[in-house]
Order: sequence, then structure tokens, then C-alpha cells
Amino acid sequence: VQLQASGGGLVQAGGSLRLSCGASGTIFSIKRMSWFRQTSGKERELVAAHHTGVSTTYAPAVKGRFTISRDYAKNILYLQMNGLRPDDTAMYYCKTEVFTGIGRGPYDYWGQGTLVTVSS
Repeated sequence: VQLQASGGGLVQAGGSLRLSCGASGTIFSIKRMSWFRQTSGKERELVAAHHTGVSTTYAPAVKGRFTISRDYAKNILYLQMNGLRPDDTAMYYCKTEVFTGIGRGPYDYWGQGTLVTVSS
């Protein structure tokens, strides 16, 4: 399974970005797709998660500003980020938990990361 993330960039505080993450490969079903972020010297932290057919989860720091969504048919995960702040600056990673067959998984896969930089 491969994940390809895109959409990062440089934006001014208050601006918006939309991240995308496409999953491809041997995918029988997806349990969950998530966005994490990491800054230098800190642990990777959950930003938002999309639980298949169930619900979404947001970190308190982004709730109300970020929206996670998913195209089930294309296995693409999105993160719409509005009201960006300098402390949102980080490398953003997508993660998927995948079943590759009946009873096979779930297995974790990570994308390569896309850098978001928010200037003040």
C-alpha cells in the first residue's frame, strides 16, 4: 500500500490550505485514515482521523478550524485547514489502517509527509 500526500506550502496566518492523501495498492478495506503532524524535536501528534463509516476525531487545537473528509471511491483523504496559525507549522503525515484481505490486518501505512509553513 502506498500513500501520496500533497498540498502543503507556505501561507500567511489566517490563510487556508487543503491537503490530500491518496492510497493505492492492495486494499481490501480501510479501517481509518488520519492526519498527523510533527515539528522538530517533538513527537508526532494526531491532528484528525476519519473512522470509516463511523465518525471523525479532531485534536482540540484544530477543532473548528480544520475539516477532515474522504472520497471513499478513490481512497483519497483530505484535510481542509482554515484560520491557519504559526503554531500549525509542521510536517503533515497521512496514515491509513488497511485490511489487505479478509482477516488480514489492519496494517499501518504512512505517507511521506507534506510541509506546511504558516508565517506571522
